Amino acid sequence: MDTDTANRELSIMKAAIGWWRNRDWLADNPIAGIERRPAPPDRTKALSREQLAALFDLKAGVREKTLWKMLYETCGRAQEILILDIADLLPTDKRGRGLSKGGTIDWVHWQSGTAQLLPPLLKGRAHGPVFLTDRKAPARTPTTDVCKVTGRGRLSYRRAAELFEDLTRPLAHLGILDAAELELRGGWTLHQLRHSAHTHEAEDGTNTPTLLARSRHASVRSLERYARPGVDAVADHVADRDPAARHRST
Repeated sequence: MDTDTANRELSIMKAAIGWWRNRDWLADNPIAGIERRPAPPDRTKALSREQLAALFDLKAGVREKTLWKMLYETCGRAQEILILDIADLLPTDKRGRGLSKGGTIDWVHWQSGTAQLLPPLLKGRAHGPVFLTDRKAPARTPTTDVCKVTGRGRLSYRRAAELFEDLTRPLAHLGILDAAELELRGGWTLHQLRHSAHTHEAEDGTNTPTLLARSRHASVRSLERYARPGVDAVADHVADRDPAARHRST
C-alpha cells in the first residue's frame, strides 16, 4: 500500500493496541519496532505562468473558467471550492466561507479574475451550489446539492477533474497533434492549480505566515512541499542580488 495509507493504518493500530493493553486484553505490543514510513517527495509539477496564461485562454465554458481561476486565486483544494454554496460567498469582499480539510470552517480569498467570472456564472441564482452539473440532478440527490432554479446538481470532483484533464491534454503535450495519440495521454490535474499558486506566491516573496493562511495548511512542513520556487525564479533571485550586476547597472 502507499505511504499515506500505511501510516494511517499504523496510527489506527497503535491506538487500538494501547486501548487493549490498558484493559489487560493484550500483554505485548505486536507492532513494536514498526515505524511510520517517511513521506515521499511530492512529484506534482507546478505550472508555469505561461502555461496558466494558455490555460485561461482556452475555449471553455464559464463554469470551467470560473472554477479554474478560483482554484488558482484562492490556493484552494478542489473539494473545498466545489462544496461552496452561493450563500457562502461575499462577492464584494472577494471571499467565501467554506469547509477546509479536517472540517474546519475557514475563508478563501480570490482576486479580480474570479470576481469578474462569478456574476455570469451565478446569473439568475441566489441559492444552492456555486458549480452545477450540465444535467438535471437524479431524484435521490440531497436537496442541499440541487439548485432550485435549474434543477441541476452540484458538480462532482470526479467530473470536474475529468473535464480539466480532457481540455488540457493539448497544452500538456504541445508537440502532439494527433487526436488519437492525445487521447492516450494524460492532461493536467486540478491539484496543479493549487500547487502552482503556492509556488508563484513563494516566488513573489509572500511570507510564510501569509502562505500558511492562504493555503490553510496545518504546518510549515506540509506547506514546504508546494511553496517551492522554481529553478528560473531562483536564478532570477540570485541574479538580481549579484553585486557585480548591480554595479554594472549603475
